[in-house]
Amino acid sequence: MASAWWPCLILALLSGLAASGFLRSPSRPLGKRSLPEGVSNGIEVYSTKISCKVTSRFAHNVVTTRAVNRADTAKEVSFDVELPKTAFITNFTLTIDGVTYPGNVKEKEVAKKQYEKAVSQGKTAGLVKASGRKLEKFTVSVNVAAGSKVTFELTYEELLKRRKGKYEMYLKVQPKQLVKHFEIEADIYEPQGISTLDAEASFITNDLLGSALTKSFSGKKGRVSFKPSLDQQRSCPTCTDSLLNGDFIITYDVNRESPANVQIVNGYFVHFFAPQGLPVVPKNVVFVIDVSGSMHGRKMEQTKDALLKILGDMKGEDYLNFILFSGDVITWKDDLVQATPENIEEARIFVKNIHDRGLTNINDGLLRGISMLNRAREEHRVPERSTSIIIMLTDGDANVGESRPEKIQENVRNAIGGKFPLYNLGFGNNLNYNFLESMALENHGLARRIYEDSDANLQLQGFYEEVANPLLTGVEVEYPENAIQDLTQNAYQHFYDGSEIVVAGRLLDEDMNNFKADVKGHGATNDLTFTEEVDMKEMEKALKEQDYIFGNYIERLWAYLTIEQLLEKRKNAHGEEKEKLTAQALDLSLKYHFVTPLTSMVVTKPEDNEDQTAIADKPGEGPVDTEAARSMAYLTSYQPPQNPYYYVDGDPHFIIQVPQKDDAICFNIDEDPGTVLRLIQDPITGLTVNGQIIGEKGGDSNSKTRKTYFGKLGIANAHMDFRMEVTPEKIALWNGAAQSTFTWLDTVTITQDGLSVTINRKKNMVISFGDGVTFVVVLHQVWKKHPVHQDFLGFYVVDSHRMSAQTHGLLGQFFQPFDFKVSDIHPGSDPTKPDATMVVKNHRLTVTRGSQKDYRKDVNIGTKVACWFVHNNGQGLIDGVHRDYIIPDLF
Repeated sequence: MASAWWPCLILALLSGLAASGFLRSPSRPLGKRSLPEGVSNGIEVYSTKISCKVTSRFAHNVVTTRAVNRADTAKEVSFDVELPKTAFITNFTLTIDGVTYPGNVKEKEVAKKQYEKAVSQGKTAGLVKASGRKLEKFTVSVNVAAGSKVTFELTYEELLKRRKGKYEMYLKVQPKQLVKHFEIEADIYEPQGISTLDAEASFITNDLLGSALTKSFSGKKGRVSFKPSLDQQRSCPTCTDSLLNGDFIITYDVNRESPANVQIVNGYFVHFFAPQGLPVVPKNVVFVIDVSGSMHGRKMEQTKDALLKILGDMKGEDYLNFILFSGDVITWKDDLVQATPENIEEARIFVKNIHDRGLTNINDGLLRGISMLNRAREEHRVPERSTSIIIMLTDGDANVGESRPEKIQENVRNAIGGKFPLYNLGFGNNLNYNFLESMALENHGLARRIYEDSDANLQLQGFYEEVANPLLTGVEVEYPENAIQDLTQNAYQHFYDGSEIVVAGRLLDEDMNNFKADVKGHGATNDLTFTEEVDMKEMEKALKEQDYIFGNYIERLWAYLTIEQLLEKRKNAHGEEKEKLTAQALDLSLKYHFVTPLTSMVVTKPEDNEDQTAIADKPGEGPVDTEAARSMAYLTSYQPPQNPYYYVDGDPHFIIQVPQKDDAICFNIDEDPGTVLRLIQDPITGLTVNGQIIGEKGGDSNSKTRKTYFGKLGIANAHMDFRMEVTPEKIALWNGAAQSTFTWLDTVTITQDGLSVTINRKKNMVISFGDGVTFVVVLHQVWKKHPVHQDFLGFYVVDSHRMSAQTHGLLGQFFQPFDFKVSDIHPGSDPTKPDATMVVKNHRLTVTRGSQKDYRKDVNIGTKVACWFVHNNGQGLIDGVHRDYIIPDLF
């Protein structure tokens, strides 16, 4: 099934009935005209409904099909469901002539024996089992008595994984006959809010689809409905066969105002993490390609076509090489080369000339690629902040050189040493896919099957696109010690753009007041720490969101993730470790009613004299809890150190603390919106800070009572080739040409040599250049619909002792000690604000006693700071006049 490879999450569902066994009686031929429309081989399927409920990426799907046996003999009917390996069936019930028989999950062999016994006795029975290694097919076979009606209700659950920026639900629709009532309904609830929602069908024209399909979303809720009439199902206006044979695809994504989202319900939590706006980490990629004789023809041409397209997508900072293996090994270059235009063109010529030959030496091909990546790192041939990836494509099994799978696996594991991931692509079906998957998993990668079809080249390109843009490496998700238990995987080698990291666990103390999570990783230019803090009382309020919720969905999501990861670990385990992992996965599968490779589900109609309780009784899931949760983050403010401070805030008020006097001086700058002022310039450290003035909404620039503020700040360090632009909407950082973008909804710490930046959600931002230079930017937010005011920024220098004596600017000129004297204090025009004479910098000035606000600790109220106000734009206090500090742009 080609769809099982697709780059987005697949929920493949074959919702059809296939009649089998003795289909018709010779004495009563079944003519087309004598039976209702939609009857096939004596079986009429008169209703099929697929109901999907998605809550926080966790999909709960119910497929209900109703049929009647219009023949005069019992028949076995097969109900086939195609699913990816990541979906777990959780329930299957039969309703026969109005009586419902529930399913029971048991160990596989126990379930199989119970089913075979029931069928041999002529009873109606159904078995759900994991079919094949990848769980791609579930089969339910049911004996239906003559004249009986039967209803199948199949339930399965799955965590939708984000790929290439989307979650995708894929339904394989194939009822095989006309169905009087056919319906697909999907309800989606996402606490972060839905940003996009779409649906399409491959088997019906857009004109017909438009009248049968409805889709809508608003806020946290989305809905898709597909209800084709009988006429819309026909393959032609007079036909009796169905055109419903193909793909029905629903895609969506959520709002990403914050990179992380934590939800907690009934002691279980789930943590979603998907940052945006980060520069891509340069990658060093080696393609190890099978060119053995079996790749001859279309497979080789499709591989070359995909590689040429991939070369066109390589970034200039990337490094690459090609290794071809057959009976021997051929390399394009001796070492990795940078993806310059010249090298890419040379690589295109090399790829076009690839030809198939000989046998299959997987071992030597992989070891050559691994050695090349290791050597490039050891000899510093690639950027220090780059990441390495090896991608192998093969269509067969090793048959020359080292051909034992377990030995190849050992060699590869030892050579990689956990330093980078291995991705294995298996082309077609004539290969040991278990071996490819096991080897990839133990080297922090994954395996994909490339299906031999006309779109094989697109499948290859699609996989590369998933790993083409690493944003973080060495990602670790951390929680408070002794606060959680039963944590799912919380360390990942890479975070790729368009994907998502999901971690779930249990809280040890359900009564805790707040919950904090940190995500740490290495970016292209710096190290980052994203923090999410949840106020548990606010979370309780969020639990009132009840629409679209099913059960204890976070607990089931946790169980699902845990089982999935236990089964992956089990593939490479041996002896006691494998037995332990098997027991844990089996226990959770039985407890949460999941059909996994270790379990099956059986539904048996008991005999009249048989105790029905033993069959129908199963561990319940407890009372239904229809409460959802969303994260509410509240973070602590920056606590300033007790150093001299200098800042500008408000309309713009400049405040200079003079520690020797235990006093402060303040002044305003009155300039037009759009003006950029130099605040700090230090030629020795290379630091500069500039600020751009904004006005009020629709303000009159000539008004004497106008208010102006700083609406944009530019902070730069020339020695580090670092720039930062801060507005009330976003924060952009540049390391050279590499850009990272954040919003004030983020809580994140970015670190690199000599720099630390911490954004505290909706409050402030702390920027430190080593030990001795620390700035704080305070965010002031106003009511969005306010007719006059708009959001603005405050800028505080809380540590400047490492800045040089040559520092200048409206604030910077005061970093070095200076003196002033105040005398002749007397009443001024405002009785509450006395005037005085100040002697400062050899100037005699008239000043007024007043106060300003320090908003570092409380952005709403502020702390009052008494100061001597210098009139006329600080004239006499600042060096020169204020217009000397006007510059043309922010940097």
